[in-house]
Amino acid sequence: MSEAVIALGSNLGDRDTNLLQAVQILSRLNRTKVIGLSSIFESPAENPKFAASQDLYHNMCVKIETEISPMALLGACLGIEAAMGRVRTTRNASRPIDLDLLIYEGVKSESFELTLPHPRLLERPFVLLPLKELYPAGRAPGVFFEPYLKDMDTSSVRKIEKKITMEA
Repeated sequence: MSEAVIALGSNLGDRDTNLLQAVQILSRLNRTKVIGLSSIFESPAENPKFAASQDLYHNMCVKIETEISPMALLGACLGIEAAMGRVRTTRNASRPIDLDLLIYEGVKSESFELTLPHPRLLERPFVLLPLKELYPAGRAPGVFFEPYLKDMDTSSVRKIEKKITMEA
């Protein structure tokens, strides 16, 4: 089994329900087990151009153990997005759900289809704060992110008191 981390985000519809539904679907993937869930964090759109016109995002990270390949996991994430109503129109468009494969233990990849670790992982406070909950030492498989988080402005990201659990 390999450890992997997927970032989830939603800013359309019932954001928390969207996150919960995506987590539930991930938990049903073959040869995959959800082993950790971060809290939910709220933040504006990453691109300031869209921040005023879009609803706030709810974001979280999910840690899994899996036997499926990184490409198969990416395909599953894209399938979950499509099944939940995501239509890719323009970059940074609002979406009911977004799943980004951030880390896959032991894999570094730079291809057109998949870059691992995720190429913007270390630039996003709405990803690093949930990741810190899953890896309190600031070190995930193949990524030491603590120094980036320490130097980052996280003031636009707020932890939501509601937490998703697998029992929900």
